[in-house]
Amino acid sequence: MSSATYRTLLRAPGAAPFFLTAAVGRVGIAMTSLGIVWLVHARTGSYATAGLVTGGFAVAEAVAGPQLARLIDRFGQHRVLPPALLAHAAAVAILLTLVAAGTPDWLMTAGGVLVGATIPQLGALSAARWAALLSDERSAALPTAFALESLANEMAYLTGPALVSVLGASGYPEVGTVLAATLVVAGGLCFAAQRRTAPPASGAAERHRTGRSLLRPGFAVLVGVNLVIGVFFGAMQISVTAFAVEHKAAATAALLFTVSSCAALLAGWLYGLRRWRTAPQVQLAVATAGLAVGGLALLVAGSPVELGIGVALTGMAIPPILVLCTLLAQSAVHQAALTQAFVWLNSASAAGSASAAAATGLAVTTFGAYGGFAVAATAAGVAAMLAVAGLQALAVPQRLKPARL
Repeated sequence: MSSATYRTLLRAPGAAPFFLTAAVGRVGIAMTSLGIVWLVHARTGSYATAGLVTGGFAVAEAVAGPQLARLIDRFGQHRVLPPALLAHAAAVAILLTLVAAGTPDWLMTAGGVLVGATIPQLGALSAARWAALLSDERSAALPTAFALESLANEMAYLTGPALVSVLGASGYPEVGTVLAATLVVAGGLCFAAQRRTAPPASGAAERHRTGRSLLRPGFAVLVGVNLVIGVFFGAMQISVTAFAVEHKAAATAALLFTVSSCAALLAGWLYGLRRWRTAPQVQLAVATAGLAVGGLALLVAGSPVELGIGVALTGMAIPPILVLCTLLAQSAVHQAALTQAFVWLNSASAAGSASAAAATGLAVTTFGAYGGFAVAATAAGVAAMLAVAGLQALAVPQRLKPARL
């Protein structure tokens, strides 16, 4: 196997420009939430206030994202994305002004809500372009394209938070927030300007038809899987940190997260290169079962080294699951609602991660790090059960089964 498959994919007319510009914007998106934490804490000295503002951002992003995607599906990316990006730039400017002025917490939280409500999900828009570009006889290349999207997302969340943390720790939190917004707006505008590869707008005539397609059982299964995967993510962030602290090796937490991310990058890269003859819904059941087994390994880890093996195993299972969910969503809903479907999956993951914070915090406080790992393992088990139970609902036409380019 080699990266020739990915290079061939990016040689498709217009593919590299829209993918690369979306990747730039994606780094900004990955920076935004943590940038708000650094910004608010630097001005108020309160993590509680920073968490409140960031929470408002996250909830607004999860709720407003699918509504913005609905407009994009109906009117087209090139019409909706530019005004949304300008609104996002204005929202960030408002938040910066509110924080600098030392306004009450509720007002800064409202600013965070504005930022979250206007940030576009460029990853979902890029995935929708791949689906349009690789339609019909080229649909067998979609797994590779979605694996490439997964790699770009993983890289964004490796580099973005690190960059904004360096700026924040150096005493320039405002620069981190402004840089994040600049990357989102610049990358998004360049992405929107490439109209040739944009999927066609559905128009008003498709409204009822597309709405019904989002209520199909197969898509409901995918939303459920993404929801509990989000719970897994949220639980792991708290539990790994708690484990490192309990073992008097707090510095290893960052290393453990790096191990997980590197394992995910490797697995995602290899998955996109491999020719898979097994039906996607069966692959999803196997991948989620693998995540569940990895989750059990976390419960018996007795040292940071042993935990590193567990986080590597679970990290390797995540990219195939996310790629398969995207692939199966592409066949589960009407094509005119594809952007909405992809954003709903993202919102489900975000909602799961946010809801896991409280439950995992309580579990760790009561039972230690293993209580948090129990939450993560339970979420992984539920994901596997949903995937197995949804095998029939997720059955896809033969033409959508993965193949090498």
